[in-house]
Amino acid sequence: MNATTAFAELADRYVAVWNETDAAARRDAIASLWVPEGEHYVRTLQAKGYEALQQRVTSSHEKNVRGAGFRFVATGDAQALHNAVMFHWQMVPAAGGPMAALGLEFLVLAPDGRIAIDYQFILPTPAV
Repeated sequence: MNATTAFAELADRYVAVWNETDAAARRDAIASLWVPEGEHYVRTLQAKGYEALQQRVTSSHEKNVRGAGFRFVATGDAQALHNAVMFHWQMVPAAGGPMAALGLEFLVLAPDGRIAIDYQFILPTPAV
């Protein structure tokens, strides 16, 4: 697997955790993606460590996926520089339709390749 493929796979695994319906599988995915003291920042929210990350991901899942019928997808533009990975994602209706939200993920990776720090930026949604 080349580096580009590896970063695209990381982006796909990252968005998949937000879509995961099974709580135990979600916990396992979080542990495989983040280091134990991993950090996630978005707007005024911050989560540090597996318990807080699980609460953050579960809250988003319940609101956006289970509650509103959306799913998250990576846009296929993952790229890396040194120990950082950047990619965009979209929140789209699971049944089809226009994008409801657009985000930029900036991940700082630990030496083992898992996420140490996750900066999530919610971007203006382009007019369709």
